[in-house]
Amino acid sequence: MESVLVFIQDVLSTPALLIGTMALIGLVAQGRPIEEVIKGTLKTILGFVIIGAGAGILVGALNYFGALFNFAFGVQGVVPNNEAIVSLALNEYAQATALIMAFGMVANILLARFSKWKYIFLTGHHTLYMAALIAVVLSVGGLEGWQLILAGSALLGFTMVFFPALAQKTMVKITGEESIAFGHFGTLGYVFSAWLGSIFGKESKSTEEIKFPKRLSFLRDTSVAISLTMFMFFVLVSVIASFKEGFDPAMTTGINWFLFSVIQSLTFAGGVYIVLAGVRLLIAEIVPAFKGISERIVPDAKPALDCPIVFPFAENAVLIGFLVSFAGGLVGLGILIALSGTLALPLILPGVIPHFFCGATAGVFGNATGGRKGAIIGAFGHGLLITFLPALLMPVLGTLGFANTTFSDSDFTAVGIVMGNVANYIQGYGLLAVSLLIFVAPIILTLVQPKKA
Repeated sequence: MESVLVFIQDVLSTPALLIGTMALIGLVAQGRPIEEVIKGTLKTILGFVIIGAGAGILVGALNYFGALFNFAFGVQGVVPNNEAIVSLALNEYAQATALIMAFGMVANILLARFSKWKYIFLTGHHTLYMAALIAVVLSVGGLEGWQLILAGSALLGFTMVFFPALAQKTMVKITGEESIAFGHFGTLGYVFSAWLGSIFGKESKSTEEIKFPKRLSFLRDTSVAISLTMFMFFVLVSVIASFKEGFDPAMTTGINWFLFSVIQSLTFAGGVYIVLAGVRLLIAEIVPAFKGISERIVPDAKPALDCPIVFPFAENAVLIGFLVSFAGGLVGLGILIALSGTLALPLILPGVIPHFFCGATAGVFGNATGGRKGAIIGAFGHGLLITFLPALLMPVLGTLGFANTTFSDSDFTAVGIVMGNVANYIQGYGLLAVSLLIFVAPIILTLVQPKKA
């Protein structure tokens, strides 16, 4: 009996096995054939293992960059990257993250079933990232054990229906239909872009009436865009650092600064590629397990899908949004540098991943409400937003706040800032009660709201 308990404890304390167990339960519950159950379970575990491998590569490249940046400019430079910060978080909060993710999906189904927000969030990697963020913030707030899991699952379930509901009005404008929802935790930035577009883009023509140069289309390849952007950053910091007194060649591994920049930028892009591959492998198995269950429980629910779902509706806005959002990030960095003497905020460098995926999406949302002007102004505002919000989040992350990276997308940073500040004043059972109240609020509002005749 004791050996059985030890075995169960080992499974629960090993995140990859825990996630694999969740996938196993979901697949068995749907009556899948034994060969699909075995394949799905093993691929889920393998996905988690691959994430860890890619994380090590990312952290190594970021450590080189952080050391060079600090030496070159004498300041703390931070590259926002969800994959990197989650990798760091999983070192300490892996078990809590896995449990919050699993039960948060269940909470999502419950809210979709009993509230008016009929959305099933299917962007699995963002579910994982939000679970990690919530685990960190609530742990810093003093929650642990079953309290942490219960509060975290409630908050995660809430975010998985709240943000799709927030974006749905604009999604209808983009897609022209009600059946598809938006499930990506950068929604506040996209809604902000759409709002700016509605104000400044009245009577502006759509971006799709522009013929964009095909030679810039290579920037749509994420790996290429990441490599080029990180190469520019590495060149900048390595060149400046190499001319400063006290420079140690070991900071660039003893090789020429140009070759060092090439190798590290490609290493960083390779790390992101590996992590994303692991995430896709993980999510491809665990999400369908919950999707099949949710379809039986909430037959009228709308699937909330990842941000690329909107790209085909405004392809020019995608590239415009990326470039303009990145420009907004550079302007935001300049503002942070100018304010560095008065505000103790880290310098947030424009991260290519958020400015590509999120900036592109912001361009599509801005175009939907304000055409070309909306896409440009909205994406620029988005670039500023995802520069300042990560800077404000850093102090909330506790020991993780000292890393050379942070969460990038607006919803992660907003949830972290809000709940982190709540946790500063309300802890223990009080923080648990607040989390549960947030969870039941949509259900209560649905019950008290008069039904349409």
